[in-house]
Amino acid sequence: MTEFVLVAGAWLGAWAWDDVVPGLRAAGHGVHPLTLSGLAERRGLPAGQQTHVQDVVDLVEERDLRDVVLVGHSYSGIPVGQAAERIGDRLAHLVLVDANVPVDGQAFVGAGPWGEAVAASIGANDGYWPPLTADGFAGQGLTDAQISRIVTGATPHPGGTLTEPAALAGPLAAIPATYLTCLLDSPEPPPAVAALVRDADWHHATLDIGHWPMFSRPTALAEFLLTAAHR
Repeated sequence: MTEFVLVAGAWLGAWAWDDVVPGLRAAGHGVHPLTLSGLAERRGLPAGQQTHVQDVVDLVEERDLRDVVLVGHSYSGIPVGQAAERIGDRLAHLVLVDANVPVDGQAFVGAGPWGEAVAASIGANDGYWPPLTADGFAGQGLTDAQISRIVTGATPHPGGTLTEPAALAGPLAAIPATYLTCLLDSPEPPPAVAALVRDADWHHATLDIGHWPMFSRPTALAEFLLTAAHR
């Protein structure tokens, strides 16, 4: 039995996977949605980047999970990618859903105008990155009701998790992985992912869905995860 550990991106908690979980459990697998420190029901807990890495590692070790498929969405690809190498032979596969990937010594908030804007937003909001408003979800295949659900459930994201650099012990290319590009968000993966697809044994898949498929297309996402887990 595969054990899926599901980690959503910025502003979200375990609740984001509610519509994906039934499809995975119906296929006979264990499913473990995780809320990272400082978010959702864990709001208020202090958190840096390595706190989020440890959140993932702790869940796997405390529940003594084996044959683990770690799933990271968007921002959470950074802590999940680091956790993947730290759980050793417990890992079966890493699946990244339209996600960032960790680069040793680099933070989520990198150089350039976008990173500067996020850093400025964190500085102006008491150390937190505020969630998107409804307009920020346009063009991602979401209904008005789905957008409302995200906006209502989102919590400000702890800024330290975005500014603290990743720390990798070895090459990310050594980890068995599948990367999903959600085409409504961007037709191409980020440069760091493109390099891994080109130079490592990473499988790259695309689906004509938006950046938040756990809300817009949960059944399709569950089916994708089941296929990726046995690649």
